[in-house]
This record gives sequence, structure tokens and C-alpha cells, in this order.
Amino acid sequence: MAIGTSTYAFSHRWDPAGPDPLSLPEMLRQSQAMGAEVFQVCDHPGLEALDPATARELTALAAAGGTVLETGTRGTAVDHLLRHLEHARALGARTVRSMLNSSHGGVDDRPGPEEAVRRLREVAPAYAAAGVRLGLETYEQVSTTDLLAIVEAVDHDAVGIVLDPANCVANLEHPRDVVRRLAHRVVNVHVKDFRFTRREGWAGFTLASCPLGEGRLDYRDLLDVVQPDPDRVHQVLEHWLPPQGDPAATRATEADWTRRSLATLADLQD
Repeated sequence: MAIGTSTYAFSHRWDPAGPDPLSLPEMLRQSQAMGAEVFQVCDHPGLEALDPATARELTALAAAGGTVLETGTRGTAVDHLLRHLEHARALGARTVRSMLNSSHGGVDDRPGPEEAVRRLREVAPAYAAAGVRLGLETYEQVSTTDLLAIVEAVDHDAVGIVLDPANCVANLEHPRDVVRRLAHRVVNVHVKDFRFTRREGWAGFTLASCPLGEGRLDYRDLLDVVQPDPDRVHQVLEHWLPPQGDPAATRATEADWTRRSLATLADLQD
């Protein structure tokens, strides 16, 4: 499986509220310089409003560096997923990540299982015809049992699961169990290590990410269990980095985590 980065590995550095926010082309260039083979534009406003000039620039940079582009959004509304299929086609992406629930324009969309299956069945043929696969990400709002039931009810090769075991910890699901339950439906992997730390005064715990290999995620186990098509299923690095006191320190820490984690991920492939 090829490895790379997501815009979530640059969250503090592209934040428009911060100093000198990185553009999508700049993030892609930095990813390539670190040896990333994949760059996933995920939940980024530049993707939601993708324009032809940006699409041309990204695809040209990706082609020059031999980088695979992927995209990501949230929600299962049919018109929304078909619009993101067009974004994927404009970028040459073969994988689109989404999530069952979403909030667009301040309106929450939380379809029940039957409605989610209906929507996904409606868009699946268009995705298949374009050679693009749609993956629904694991996260704490939906149990992995329920998510898998929806994907298996859709029962289409164009619809699968984006595996992120760290997200499921907040729903009291063990990462190893999650990996084994979903391995046969994985179309994309989000790589994010995590650890628990005591809060000040020992009043509870904080769950946050950390550089890959320094937390509780047994990523070697995931690689042993998940055996999908290596040409289509890629591993994409993310972080949950808490603010580090000031914007400069936060950005520097994020850059360090991304560099170190990508190097660890590369080592794990052996």
C-alpha cells in the first residue's frame, strides 16, 4: 500500500486564521519533498469550491512528482456525493472519503441506516463507471458494526470503508477489534496514532494523537491483518494535534510530527 499525507497532517499550517497559511499546491510540494506517494485533500474548503485552475495546478504537480491524489468530504446526500465525484475526476482521484453524517450550511444531515443505504446505492453506479471508490470513514458517532452493516447492505464494489481505528476509541471500541471486523471492506486507511494522558490535577484523561509509533496504536498489527489491493488502497497520515501554546510552536510541532510519522510509516512497510 502506498503511503502519503492528508490535509489533516497540515491542519494548523493551512488554517486561514493562522499566519501565512499554506495553499493546497504548497502542501502537495511539501508532501512530495518528504517522500509521500499520496496526497489526500480532505475536508478542505479549496476542494469544496474547486476551480479549474487549481485542479490543473494540482494535477500537474502530482503528475510531475508521481503523486496519487485523493479527495475527502462529509455526508451522503446524493447531489453532494455526485458533485465530489466530479471533483475527484477533475483531480484524477480514484478514492473519495466521506462520512455518514454531515453539516452543510448549518444544517445537520444524519440519515438513518435505510436512507444511507438508499443514497449510496443511488450513487454507486456513477462512481463505478468513473473508476472511483467511495469510502465511509470509521468514527465514534457510528459504531463499526452499524457502519459495516450499511456498507454490506449496499453491497457494491464502489463503496467501502476508510479505516481509522483511532477514531473508534472514543466509542470504546478496541483498535484491534475494529481492524479485524472491517479488514475485508477497506478501501483507504487513515493513519493516526494516539495516547491517553492524565489531565492536570488527575481530573480525567485527554485522548489526543501523537507521532506514529509513540502511542497506543499497534500499526504493525493493522498491516498484518489488512491485505487489500495495494494498487488501490493507500495509507494516509493524519494528526489530532492540540495547540502548543502559540501559533509558531504549534506549526513547528505539526511539521515535525508529519516528517517523523511519515518516516516511521515508511519503515513499517518493511
